[in-house]
Amino acid sequence: MKITTGIDIIEVERIKKAIEDLGDSFLNRIFTEKEIEYCNKSDAIKYQHFAARFAVKEAVFKAISNYIQDRDDGLWTSIEIVNLEGGKPEINVEKLMKKITLTVDNISLKDIDVSISHLKDYAVASAVAVFEEG
Repeated sequence: MKITTGIDIIEVERIKKAIEDLGDSFLNRIFTEKEIEYCNKSDAIKYQHFAARFAVKEAVFKAISNYIQDRDDGLWTSIEIVNLEGGKPEINVEKLMKKITLTVDNISLKDIDVSISHLKDYAVASAVAVFEEG
């Protein structure tokens, strides 16, 4: 078993500015339809939600980057964050595995655990990826 980690922090204002300046072209390149719908539900803190999901995607990429070949724009939307019933964020690993090609033949991505936190100005996320060898 191989365990890797990633972490990211982002300014909420930076994501807000990208959304305001680039609109749907930015949103649709980075986020899935489900993520956009989730973030837009909370109008008062929607930019915090977008920033948090952006940070998760960066953290996941950092955790898996040494094992993947594909690094094109489609990777952003293949890292989809969904919330479990209790609110805990989770990565749709099946969707991600359909997009990426692993660089090591005898290794497979089994799970990614993520944690998110956000305040008015910042969002932070961490990711722990579990790979199985053999």
